[in-house]
Amino acid sequence: MIGSMLAATSFRRSIRTLVLVGLALLPHAARATDVDLLLVLAADVSRSIDAAKFQLQRDGYAAAISDSRVLDTIRAGRIGRIGVSFVEWSGVGAQRVVIDWMSLGDSATAKDFADRLLESPRSFADRTSISGAIEFSMAQLARAPFTAPRQTIDISGDGTNNSGRDVIEMRDQAVAKGITVNGLAILSETPLPWNPEHTNPPGGLEHYYRTNVIGGPGAFVRVARNFDSFGEAIISKLIAEVAQAHEPRRRRTAAR
Repeated sequence: MIGSMLAATSFRRSIRTLVLVGLALLPHAARATDVDLLLVLAADVSRSIDAAKFQLQRDGYAAAISDSRVLDTIRAGRIGRIGVSFVEWSGVGAQRVVIDWMSLGDSATAKDFADRLLESPRSFADRTSISGAIEFSMAQLARAPFTAPRQTIDISGDGTNNSGRDVIEMRDQAVAKGITVNGLAILSETPLPWNPEHTNPPGGLEHYYRTNVIGGPGAFVRVARNFDSFGEAIISKLIAEVAQAHEPRRRRTAAR
């Protein structure tokens, strides 16, 4: 009798232990396939971005994230969701998370993201530290609450790195971590009077981004001819970035 009771007690304890172990492992199993892509959208809000340009940029991002073509591309992924964080950056130490990590995959979450973005005040109006933006974005990827097979930093800006650490050094650090850095170069028809080579460097801003900013598997530059065309440029860029996350890594590597 006593032996049977002890055996039953031991059996219950074993079952309880197995259940607790299973519960402990569940979060890790779920996190293994959280989202198809982790994407930091890092927007330039330096002094060369005046109030009108800033609003066009904000409106462009908000419209792009809710665009049906972007959402269709997201839903075509294996998980059908991506993790997105929106960062604004300017000079050294001037980086801010405007919208922290959100999982996007439907019109409701995209609208929530867009509404938050449009309601948030401007963060800075300082110099231009692309290197600082990359470093800060890497930190956001490291603290993301989701996991994904691909991580991308999306830098948009209208000028060269003129503050902080060397941008190539920071780009290479990101690439060494397996992160892809893409660029959206916003061209300026009229150079800045006080620093013309900032927005119009030798060879053009697209060449500067291609040489100094982008890196990693499948990295690319998109160009917005001006801030009026920014919205369509960011839509095109988001579609390309999300579509890349659907491709087998072997195919992306072979294509380089």
